[in-house]
Amino acid sequence: MTLAITDEVALPKKRNRILAKFLKNRAAVFGAAIVLFFVLIAIVSPFVAPFDPVKPSFSTIRKAPSALYWFGTDELGRDVFSRMLLGTRASLSAGVISVGIAIILGVPFGLISGYFGGWLDAAISRATEAMLSIPFLILAIALAAFLGPSMTNAMIAIGLSAMPIFVRLTRGQVLAVRAEDYVEGARAIGLPDFWIIVRYILPNALPPILVQATLTIASAIIAEASLSFLGLGQQPPNPSWGSMLNTAKNFMSQAPWMSIFPGSAIFLIVLGFNLMGDGLRDALDPREN
Repeated sequence: MTLAITDEVALPKKRNRILAKFLKNRAAVFGAAIVLFFVLIAIVSPFVAPFDPVKPSFSTIRKAPSALYWFGTDELGRDVFSRMLLGTRASLSAGVISVGIAIILGVPFGLISGYFGGWLDAAISRATEAMLSIPFLILAIALAAFLGPSMTNAMIAIGLSAMPIFVRLTRGQVLAVRAEDYVEGARAIGLPDFWIIVRYILPNALPPILVQATLTIASAIIAEASLSFLGLGQQPPNPSWGSMLNTAKNFMSQAPWMSIFPGSAIFLIVLGFNLMGDGLRDALDPREN
């Protein structure tokens, strides 16, 4: 009873220390503000877009930025600002969902591999190492080409390509926690393996998984933009930052604004996730909490 009360008191204090440490990191707060800004844009984009993002207007082809068209228009006369707003939802969704797929598939394999060991560990580890031997983006492109061009298939391809990272990370965390006294004690009193994994091992493995997820979202957004640029992601006429860059490459001298704005958006959102991920890593460092 005393231990339970102590844990109930200590846990909020630890959370407060983690939050305070994160808020002291100005770069991390700046990154979180960037991410929050784009998340809000993704939420409200269908309601605030001033023009139809997919409807062409041949009387306004490649108009320069102005009071009416803040980011100019593209090769079909569509408002770039409206397409940027809707592209934010596509890029963020691709990043979050693909990383969610990687976590859902990778974490259980990592838990099984690290906890049970033996031939299961050997088989999962060898398969993970084989996938990690292929560069992340190359593997994503190959899987997307195999599955076919669409945003759904692109997210699946990115998620499968990122999965080995979480398998290896989770396995390492399990190996570190498995030897702790409280895990050995849980085994000694006869608790089932599933309960030990869920109650004692998984919670201790979550902080590094959370940090890795934040950093991987940035890589996933770049991967989605690359796949859309190659025609394997979001399909026309639906907007995506990557597909917008693919079109803009043909008009670099006549309409540079077509590439400047989506390129800047990709840079900012990736910067935001990386800064926030670095801040979370420092705040969740157990050696300083």
